[in-house]
Amino acid sequence: MKPNQIHIVPHMHWDREWYFSTEESQILLVNNMDEIMDMLEQHPDYPAYVLDGQTAILEDYFAAKPENVDRVKRLVQTGRLKIGPWYTQTDEAIIGAESMTRNLLYGLKDSRRLGKPMMIGYVPDSFGQSAQAPMILNQFGIQRSLFWRGLSNRKGTERSEFKWQSDDGSEVMTANFPLGYASGKYLEDDAKALKTRMDKLLNTLDQHANGQDELIPNGHDQMPIQQNIQEVITLLNQLYPDRHFALSTYEQFFDAIQKQPNLPTVSGEMLDGKRGRIHRSIYSVRMDLKAYNARIESKITNILEPLATLAYRCGIPYQHGLIELIWK
Repeated sequence: MKPNQIHIVPHMHWDREWYFSTEESQILLVNNMDEIMDMLEQHPDYPAYVLDGQTAILEDYFAAKPENVDRVKRLVQTGRLKIGPWYTQTDEAIIGAESMTRNLLYGLKDSRRLGKPMMIGYVPDSFGQSAQAPMILNQFGIQRSLFWRGLSNRKGTERSEFKWQSDDGSEVMTANFPLGYASGKYLEDDAKALKTRMDKLLNTLDQHANGQDELIPNGHDQMPIQQNIQEVITLLNQLYPDRHFALSTYEQFFDAIQKQPNLPTVSGEMLDGKRGRIHRSIYSVRMDLKAYNARIESKITNILEPLATLAYRCGIPYQHGLIELIWK
């Protein structure tokens, strides 16, 4: 029996800088955030929106619109705006383990200032997944992971849902995007175009689903919120009467797959490019910046913080705020 519960999750993937500057990105962000909050406030039946799992987005937004802190806080506290658990989307392969740990530490800290963090290790665009990611996530109380790049049948399963273990036995319930985080971007409101596109998408999702539930992320890089998504979902339910499409959240999707029996178990790092490019060239591009970053990480971890700890024992204040700024 083919899967019949289709979870459509609205989100925005955010590149703070890439083929544009940080300042250009901030202009897009202000426009997008205002539209997102308008939609959530004006449509109580719209369940939630995911801010890419990184709180750095909100730092940039509040720098431009500090008057909206309370507005964001209300949406986060009611579960309508999903933030965290990361400070920024991490690259798991080329930074130190302490950097990845602090990323979660500060992301969760920032999230809790506003409300409740999304407790999912959400890395939709990291170029490969670390073997020890389940261990690091578990250390912060995170039991779920969602990613795109790196998985293939060489791990022993073709399923999109599985249990992922680290060498120490740490485990997270994991879902993989077989078609990436943008498979449901700008869903068409034309029946013929939508059917053509969705037939291909569902065919792939059906091949990898472990149970009756499938996930379609409705978003893309810097993509504005899709204003007519409710009308599109109504059309989808008409086109596919044997399935049920609905706006959902990643938490609701995990609640559903958590009930699936006999989920496969995998372990180790995810560095295969079968379902999504890994971009191995990033390991060496701009090596001067990578080497500089590594030196800074080493200096903080092995010199600054140990000395600050010793100094604290001698009565000198430990400057947590300054050290957090350096890490960020």
